[in-house]
Amino acid sequence: MIRENLLQTRQNIENACRKAGRNIGEVELIAVSKTKPVSMLQEAYENGVRDFGENRVQELVDKYETLPKDIRWHMIGHLQRNKVKYLIGKVHLIHSVDSLRLAQEIQKEAEKRQVQVNILVEVNVAGEESKFGGSLEETLQLVQEIALLPSVHIQGLMTVAPYVQDSEENRRIFANLKQLAVDIERKNIDNVNMNVLSMGMSGDYQVAVEEGATYVRVGTGIFGDRTV
Repeated sequence: MIRENLLQTRQNIENACRKAGRNIGEVELIAVSKTKPVSMLQEAYENGVRDFGENRVQELVDKYETLPKDIRWHMIGHLQRNKVKYLIGKVHLIHSVDSLRLAQEIQKEAEKRQVQVNILVEVNVAGEESKFGGSLEETLQLVQEIALLPSVHIQGLMTVAPYVQDSEENRRIFANLKQLAVDIERKNIDNVNMNVLSMGMSGDYQVAVEEGATYVRVGTGIFGDRTV
């Protein structure tokens, strides 16, 4: 099942790239493996997946210890400051930085371990109360503040779009995040890149790719429905 799902997902990404006139190499697939057993991740790995996304720190750390070391782990869930110390040095990219205080904690732990940490700033484009991240209007100031932290490097933006039946309803969300990234890029802020847009999940990743996503986060589309 996982092999077939991956083939279909990759084909869908390729089709979306072609429709948008984009190079397939511009888009990376993150297999969202939260709650899934190591055996399923291993199967995805054997079928070429190297980027895995987790929502919970402990689960990411446990799987990091068990699975091959060339995997790139992505922290995509809400991150509490007291959990940061467990992630540093293990995670390829933290997608969910939504406050200066969290970024400062990442800086503190990065200094202790003498490492550099790549992050994305999370934006709540739709303004949903149930979602984390700042508003479109607040994001530039947050980016400027985080940019002053020497060991924390902003690579782009992330959003979690609303759950919708029709993925077209989220096109505006993705287009707005892309436009924000373009606007921030034009400011030429030191220590800030806008090369990464993490947006789109199982229900809407094709629309996200058409609107400029560079990372799509697909869970149920690869592994099937979550059990937890």
